[in-house]
Amino acid sequence: MSGLSLAARLARAEPGSKVLFVCLETCTLSFRDDRMQKADIIATVLFGDGAAAACLSTEGESQASIGRGVEHTWTDTLAIMGWDVDEKGFGVIFDRSIPEFVKTEFAQAVATGLAAMNLAEDEVTRLVCHPGGAKVVEAIEGALHLPSESLDHERGVLRDFGNMSAPTALFVLERVLKDRPNGPLVMAALGPGFTASLLEIDAK
Repeated sequence: MSGLSLAARLARAEPGSKVLFVCLETCTLSFRDDRMQKADIIATVLFGDGAAAACLSTEGESQASIGRGVEHTWTDTLAIMGWDVDEKGFGVIFDRSIPEFVKTEFAQAVATGLAAMNLAEDEVTRLVCHPGGAKVVEAIEGALHLPSESLDHERGVLRDFGNMSAPTALFVLERVLKDRPNGPLVMAALGPGFTASLLEIDAK
């Protein structure tokens, strides 16, 4: 989300230019065979490698334009998700409390983000979520009082490709745009920190 927002700002800064945004994650390279902790094994099962790209420009016809991005980082939450870096590499921090944390805290972060974007909740055509996992998708639906199974494309991407970390959000966005939505979309992702990132997409 942050990279896509930056790419959009670069494109707007030089009208007529074309900015290629490439998002690549090689999660399998972070596997630690020297520390077979439960979190490391679970992360290896959940996360795979993936890549996605988008070309941004102020010229030509486009089905979607990128608006403002907003981030919210909860204090004292590094123990929920992140990395323990030492001389041998990255050790994943991946707490089982993530789904419950999303249920209790995510709605307020979304409300604050929408206010910063000058968007009312009933103006948003669809939330486009990074599917962190099946339990996280369910937690997002519960936290935001969305109809059960409404995040169908998120589940479809998980089923077909798994969680590829950051590129996964673009896979979901591609499927959502194929439905030809009309109106504001809001992309949402959760990541290390613990951080929620939101990005407005105006679908046409």
